[in-house]
Amino acid sequence: MKLRTKRFAIDCWRLCSQLPKDREYNNLVFQLLKSSSSVGANWRASQRPKSNADFINKLKIVEEETDESSFWLEILIEIMDGDKTEVKRLWKESDELLRIVVSSIKTAKNKTN
Repeated sequence: MKLRTKRFAIDCWRLCSQLPKDREYNNLVFQLLKSSSSVGANWRASQRPKSNADFINKLKIVEEETDESSFWLEILIEIMDGDKTEVKRLWKESDELLRIVVSSIKTAKNKTN
C-alpha cells in the first residue's frame, strides 16, 4: 500500500501536468493534487500509530482524501474532451484504494471490540 498510494499521487500529478492551463481547471488541479498526495502521506502516517484509535483516525483521513480524489477524477471524466483512459484508470485505482482502506478500518474496529 505504501508504494501503491505513492504511485497514485505521482500518477495524479502527471495527469494534472497534462491538463489545460486554463482558469477553469486551476481549482480542480489544485484540489486533485492536494487530495491525491494526502492519500499516500496519511497512509504512511497511519503506519506509525500511537494506539489503535490513532490508527483508525489516520485511516479515516486516508478514506476522506481518497474519496475526495475520486470526486475530482469523476468531474474530470465529465468535463474532459478527448482520451479519458488515464483519468478512468486513476478513478478505478482510487476506488480500489478506498475499498482497501474501508476494509482496514472495519478490521481495526473489530480488534477494538
